[in-house]
Amino acid sequence: MDFQWSYEIPRTVEFIRSRGFSRVALQFPDELLKDSTRVARALRHELGKGVRLYVMADTAYGSCCVDEVGASHVDAECVVHYGHACMSPTSTLPALFIFGKAFINVNACAESLLQCLSVSNKPVLVLYGLEYAHALQDLKSVMSKLLSSRGSNQMLYYSEVAHSSINPSGYHIKDIKLPESHEDAITDGEIIKNGESEVSNKLESGTKYSLGGLTWTTQSEHKMEDHLLFWIGSDNSAFANMVLTFNSCEIVRYDAKEGKLLNDFSQQTRILKRRYFLVEKAKDANIVGIIVGTLGVAGYLHIIQQMKELIEKAGKKCYTIVMGRPNPAKLANFPECDVFVYVSCAQTALLDSKEFLAPVITPFEAVLAFSRGRQWTGEYIMEFQNLMASDATEIVDDNEGARFSFLKGCYVEDHQPQENNGDQKEMPLALAEMTEKALNVRNQCTDSVLFKGTARSGAEYLAARSYQGLNMQYENAPLQSYVVGRTGRASGYDDEIE
Repeated sequence: MDFQWSYEIPRTVEFIRSRGFSRVALQFPDELLKDSTRVARALRHELGKGVRLYVMADTAYGSCCVDEVGASHVDAECVVHYGHACMSPTSTLPALFIFGKAFINVNACAESLLQCLSVSNKPVLVLYGLEYAHALQDLKSVMSKLLSSRGSNQMLYYSEVAHSSINPSGYHIKDIKLPESHEDAITDGEIIKNGESEVSNKLESGTKYSLGGLTWTTQSEHKMEDHLLFWIGSDNSAFANMVLTFNSCEIVRYDAKEGKLLNDFSQQTRILKRRYFLVEKAKDANIVGIIVGTLGVAGYLHIIQQMKELIEKAGKKCYTIVMGRPNPAKLANFPECDVFVYVSCAQTALLDSKEFLAPVITPFEAVLAFSRGRQWTGEYIMEFQNLMASDATEIVDDNEGARFSFLKGCYVEDHQPQENNGDQKEMPLALAEMTEKALNVRNQCTDSVLFKGTARSGAEYLAARSYQGLNMQYENAPLQSYVVGRTGRASGYDDEIE
């Protein structure tokens, strides 16, 4: 595959020049890092010495998100993101996305798509990984010939790439002139080529959807669950995002690497059942940790504040934790937390928490768990931007008293928040006073606090532990004489006998 064509060097150069950027960060995932020097060299050859390029790797969070924190360290004016992308909106920097051009046998894919059309009476909607967007127009041409030769009038629709560059102000940067192979794939309306319209992609007015950088519109007489979804790509985070979001739709997947059509997604169904189990487990939590899984996705501060208000209204204690990419070892440092809420982009939000000491849930699952009286209807929201725009985060007041815990098998009482809780937040010594109060309670059963999860705050959990850190005695502390330390290297100090 041609290097310039795969990494779209001419398009990147035009993007940088047309906007006058002089400091550009190039973000590569681990699997493409080997090509970073060649890409930077090719761009420098075209741009000259007036533009400084910085290669970024080992992102603080998911590689699918634009690493604005890393780019800010070099005062970059924009980011060029290579590889798989979640297309989450940025907060401070404009970004250009180079999805890459993965190989796909268009004829074999068209035959599989035609097979689905022949056995299903539902309208078929084609979705795909962004790395296959370059082959969309070729697929349309082949399918148009196959359908016309068979005289089929089956309803077939295609999703489009919503945009290939974004800016932090919330609207999309108008795409520059793209190479011919990619130009037809990134459009917002009807595709016209050689003066003829592709009527199979022109949809009537209806509901508009957007997911993972793709956008499409359903016809007014059809609901989303009435469609058969034909996914082109790997079984990755983008596919899992689509399956959970549209869990009521019939879905098939064409594996472009293997050239096979797959329709057994029992694993995804088990994942959905486990997520519901975690929601029930989170309802019994007393202490909740909010993990900040992104510092660049627009709106992350707003959703964190919403989660804090939701948790406090439910009578639970919450703590905000920033740690980069979470793993079992990091979260084990916070044993007092009964559950964690992971705020991140949609494609990194689902963590397999089987190895964690406490379950890790998404903001949408937190809304289900901490809102009394709210029932899960089967809807699943992955994007927290969509969660903020909906009424899902509205607090549901339900004073029914005790609720039934499916895990404990009995009725439990949720502690209601104190009325003066807001005043306590303003007190500078609130945390110190709570800690001192908790440490004074020495006669309580520590096993109940440590192992049965009855602690209501981190200070109360600390008081029940046998080791509480170094006890510094500041009042009337005796003066200690200084001690001369050892000199030399650890392999052999000066006072050691050889």
